[in-house]
Amino acid sequence: MKRNLFAGRPRSGGLHLSAFNEAELDDIHQATLEVLERTGVFVEADEALDIFADGRCAVDRESHIVRIPPCVVEDAIRSAPSTFVLCGRDARNDIVLEPGRVAFTNFSEGIRVIDARTGELRNSTKADIADIARLNDYLSDIETFEIAVGAQDVPPETCAVHNAEMQYLNTTKPIGIGPLSRTETIAIFEMAAEIVGGADELRRRPIVYNGVCPVSPLKLPHEATEVIIETARWGIPNNILSMAMAGGSSPVTLAGTLVTHNAEVLAGITLAQLTERGAPCIYGSSTTAMDLKLAAACVGSPELAMISAAVAQMARRYLLPSFVAGL
Repeated sequence: MKRNLFAGRPRSGGLHLSAFNEAELDDIHQATLEVLERTGVFVEADEALDIFADGRCAVDRESHIVRIPPCVVEDAIRSAPSTFVLCGRDARNDIVLEPGRVAFTNFSEGIRVIDARTGELRNSTKADIADIARLNDYLSDIETFEIAVGAQDVPPETCAVHNAEMQYLNTTKPIGIGPLSRTETIAIFEMAAEIVGGADELRRRPIVYNGVCPVSPLKLPHEATEVIIETARWGIPNNILSMAMAGGSSPVTLAGTLVTHNAEVLAGITLAQLTERGAPCIYGSSTTAMDLKLAAACVGSPELAMISAAVAQMARRYLLPSFVAGL
């Protein structure tokens, strides 16, 4: 089992970037609670609406708007575990996740590759997933294997299942996958349960974790809530990450975007905790700024670095493991 170094703890050296001070983080938290209680979140699926209603949230079934009281949000934050372990098929690759510890993974999900033999730019296949998984497995500084590319040579309705198959077969590290439906989610977990020796053992040693995205601004679509609910019921870690774009689907300011981002992630975490109290959740981000000239996401920009630093600060404030995408 690996316990990586902490970031931001007093040491003899190192770099720590704080986008906001504690008072400003509290302002963002309070603004988030106000957004969730007064503006609310659009929730598409009836099952999710039922869960929110049972959890003392105000549900308007005609508009599909859910307004979440601050006490419900803060209780969900407290009930989500601050520490848990992502497990590999080889226990030496187990990795402890907790606030402040730093680990690295690849990101997902590419749809095209440059063929290593011909130099051709082509659609990615199941075979490519296997090749990249074996490469990832060899790299000691990469802790988990996110689905690097998706299989374009399989039916799109079951693509995530085929992706997971190649990950299970070709790496001994924890795998991250992004199913888009309850059917895919259950199939992926049932495959994992067969590998480890049953659903109870999978709950004890989760060799897979999910990633799911709300839609900015402030929407939990049907597919996302299916994955959040099913993942919580299985007791599998779930990375709930916003993909807001400052100046596009969220306010142009850093603080305003972080409020939108925070509201979306906390709405997803709240749904998970109302489904299964204590369900492991990762506070995730693929949020960045929009290039206002090109209408494209700015990846690798100074704005992204500031947003990512702020996201990590918010996750530490909530005592939740975090996932930050981009450089």
